[in-house]
Amino acid sequence: MDDYPLLNLFWTMLWFFLWIMWLFLLFKVVTDIFRDHSLNGWAKAGWLIFCIVLPYLGVLVYVIARGRSMGERDAKQAKETEAAFQAYIRQAAGTPGGGGGSATDELARLAELKDKGAITPEEFEKAKAKVLS
Repeated sequence: MDDYPLLNLFWTMLWFFLWIMWLFLLFKVVTDIFRDHSLNGWAKAGWLIFCIVLPYLGVLVYVIARGRSMGERDAKQAKETEAAFQAYIRQAAGTPGGGGGSATDELARLAELKDKGAITPEEFEKAKAKVLS
């Protein structure tokens, strides 16, 4: 290790870090190419070939040309994922609005939780007011 100076070690680490970041960007671009429903098959194939044959230039041009819509698709997918997750939670918990039972069933469930000591009387009153509103 004496023949490899510390500055060279930092320089090597910097280049390795930049290479890893570029790989993440490449995979992000390829994923975005396949996720974009506005592109037809030939356009997807063209972008993919461009990113494989000339990877640095292809990724750079893709980010410049379609970077804004890439961010919009990411935001849209995050919203859809969050909505699906919230719907799953409502459905699994059986709360109203998520395909659960009626307000009477919800009040009975809350009373049962209060009797078991799972929720405090204050929490019961808040939940009851929310169900009845």
